[in-house]
Amino acid sequence: MSVVSSVVVPYASYLRVYEPLAAFPESERAHWARYAGQSRRPTAQDELRRSLAGLAATPPAAVPAHESGDAFVAEVDGVVCVCPWRTRLRGWLALEELAELLPGPVLDAMLPPVVRGQAGADHERWAERNPDARPWIRTSLWQVPVRWFVLFSDEEREHAAGEDGGAPVLRYRTPMVQARRRLARGLKTLRDSMAEGPLTEGLVDVGRWLEEFHPRALVELDYGGLVHALPAEQLTADRSAADVAEGLAALRDGDAEAAGEAYGRLAERWRAVRDRQFAN
Repeated sequence: MSVVSSVVVPYASYLRVYEPLAAFPESERAHWARYAGQSRRPTAQDELRRSLAGLAATPPAAVPAHESGDAFVAEVDGVVCVCPWRTRLRGWLALEELAELLPGPVLDAMLPPVVRGQAGADHERWAERNPDARPWIRTSLWQVPVRWFVLFSDEEREHAAGEDGGAPVLRYRTPMVQARRRLARGLKTLRDSMAEGPLTEGLVDVGRWLEEFHPRALVELDYGGLVHALPAEQLTADRSAADVAEGLAALRDGDAEAAGEAYGRLAERWRAVRDRQFAN
């Protein structure tokens, strides 16, 4: 349950890694152990609201002034695992990507150059002291990247319709060992079947990221706020991980036509989702 606000903010999906407490330094481990014992914790919606509130401030706050002490918590075979938000670090990384996503005038209006410059300087100083830092969470707006689905099987799909006032949920969860195995197999299939391209490059990037974490971690793909932006029947019918697995299996069998049909279903589904960002 949200401890901040009941206002729904849609748009974002997430790829998260939950690590066992043993993966953290002892000082941080104590903090997360206490945190995991709390009965009420903020949600991904709360984190997104806080970020949007910073952008709406005057002057805008491109990145939080202090790192978040919040995390998502999951229990895996009786072992408590946490996924730290690391909102400040992710804010810096997202800021670096904005220049590629937005036209210059739009970016300057949203975040003036002086604000971005100060945030960049802060990040450089911080990175010198924390050269091995990496986020536990990856975020995507108005879509779930195809490469994320490679990590999961349809049997790991969890869907709740949000009845009796509850929020709808659509997510996948898998052990880290399974995620790495599927990624490696999918990457080999793509390289054996076609030239290097965005999907291959994206899988390589995700693979490098996953290697940074504990081998007994949990990997989660969460549709996040997208569940509030999509019709219930569309969520129920969404079997994107199955389509990706079917397409890769067809490529391994040399059946380009079947692979194309699976990819076509996937592309059309997510094209329709992305089109909603321009709807009134």
